[in-house]
Amino acid sequence: MKKTSQCSAVIALLMSASAFADTAPNIDDSHNTKVIETPATDNSGEIQALVDLGWDSKYISEGRNNLDKGGIYWATAAIQKNNVNVYATVGRGDSQHYTEWNFGIEYGFNLTDNLSGSVGYQRLEFYGDERAHDNELFSCLEYSAVDWLVPSLSYTYSTEANGYFVELSVHSNWELAQGLTVSPYITQAFDFKYATEQHDGANHFQFGVEAEYLLPSNLVLSGHISHTIAQEDIKLEARNNGVTGSLDETFAGLHLSWSF
Repeated sequence: MKKTSQCSAVIALLMSASAFADTAPNIDDSHNTKVIETPATDNSGEIQALVDLGWDSKYISEGRNNLDKGGIYWATAAIQKNNVNVYATVGRGDSQHYTEWNFGIEYGFNLTDNLSGSVGYQRLEFYGDERAHDNELFSCLEYSAVDWLVPSLSYTYSTEANGYFVELSVHSNWELAQGLTVSPYITQAFDFKYATEQHDGANHFQFGVEAEYLLPSNLVLSGHISHTIAQEDIKLEARNNGVTGSLDETFAGLHLSWSF
């Protein structure tokens, strides 16, 4: 099984809490839309931590549904010191036997006042009908000069597949009320031997709306609703496997995180 990397999901979560950032963040919809936030600039050297619990109605990655039925629960624990994040994430299917573990380390940095990025590594372990594992190297860039038009680029390389996956996204962040941010987004994804070996190029197009609400005591409630449109890579794979019917996917998710 393949999935795109966290790719700054943890940074986005850590930056969401008011304790970590003063500006309205972009929201990561956990394991699919990869959006990064300006890395922390805290020079105190203090260790900060985060716990996140979430659920997605389907487990969608690379524009594909990874589970035969139901959705998936997620739990993440992360520790941040300055711009370095160490995290562990576990996912468990809510309607079928499937468990996934991700262990990773990520470094966030600022290239300019408005251009930020991150690089990282993660180990993936899959437990389901088949036992599998993977190692991934990932990087992200985001340009955040204006909140209503924030482009980002993410890259993930898989050692098992010996291929990579690229996503170009644009978010538009709108603070509708105190502590409430709504972010429509679009993403164009390209596969190069990461998800399939038979075709390189356009994989899927995705759009949706993400929302985040800052609660007291460093709690953050976030959610999303998203829709994917299959492109040539997914269509070719479906034809080769004899799959018919719609290849597009609609899914939603909800997360609650606590930073301390």
